[in-house]
Amino acid sequence: MQIAGLVAQARFDSPLGPLTAAATEKGLAGLWFDGQAHHPGPLAAPGNPQHPMLVRAQRELTAYWKSADASFNVPLDLQGTDFQRRVWRALLKIKPGSTNSYAYIAARTGSAAAVRAVGGAIGRNPVSIIVPCHRVLGSTGALTGYAGGLDRKQALLAREAALLP
Repeated sequence: MQIAGLVAQARFDSPLGPLTAAATEKGLAGLWFDGQAHHPGPLAAPGNPQHPMLVRAQRELTAYWKSADASFNVPLDLQGTDFQRRVWRALLKIKPGSTNSYAYIAARTGSAAAVRAVGGAIGRNPVSIIVPCHRVLGSTGALTGYAGGLDRKQALLAREAALLP
């Protein structure tokens, strides 16, 4: 997947491993763990950790690592198909400490029968953590797929539940 309009990228450290962030003038367009599935590979953007979108994303991620119920307000530039963007917008409505199923997300996007397609869109979420695809579980409540690795998904869910008031 190529991301159009990239103007800057930066590397961030996190408790779950290094992240690469990428921004357009419109917003944060990517946030990937090293080795994450569907990572776009080398990005056609200069390294600029001082770009305002990246500074804001890093500030908000730092707050998140301190308090899992911290909110994200960095503008997003989610690039994908119309269907993918509908799925990613549905993910943004899942609050910290909460989870939903793939079937629930499919129903929320108006495509109740498209559970597998929803799973594919969730797996290609370009903005890890901030677009909380880690909060989606199988219909039985089982941890299923996470492009950043199931160990990270489990850690994110555990920390969000543990840090809620």
